[in-house]
Amino acid sequence: MTQPGPTAPLPRLGQGFYWQDLAVGQRFHTFRRTITETDLVNFISCTGMLEAIFIEEGYEGGAIKGRPVPGALTYTLIEGFILQTMIQGTGLAMLELQQKILAPVLVGDTIHAEVEVTALRPTSTSGRAVVTSDIHVLNQHGKTVMTYTATRLLAGRPAS
Repeated sequence: MTQPGPTAPLPRLGQGFYWQDLAVGQRFHTFRRTITETDLVNFISCTGMLEAIFIEEGYEGGAIKGRPVPGALTYTLIEGFILQTMIQGTGLAMLELQQKILAPVLVGDTIHAEVEVTALRPTSTSGRAVVTSDIHVLNQHGKTVMTYTATRLLAGRPAS
């Protein structure tokens, strides 16, 4: 294997997409993740979402059987996948978010998302672009549990 010379930059592992690498209609799917009791406890503890439905096993006043997790936990786990892969090092800002929670997610459920780029609009500043994506979050049964549209500001490819 040939080693790069002193002036050749090494590619960065985990680098997200520059907006020029994306196209409207492009689709991705994330890894899957099983939500654990520890995830729930850590999330509600750090956010203060200490609602009875989340802290009391078998809460009698709840409308959901099982151990539901906050929709915010589901959303943030999927955003973690997107951040670590699609926008790591290139995501500049979340500009707008529209979200619908369609079904409960429970401790023990395994979630993943399908992401589709729906709009790209270059800005007049520094080669950036506004990128809109539709995200569908599914559980292990293929049921859509959440949908959201995220509009982000992404960096452009650096000048050579």
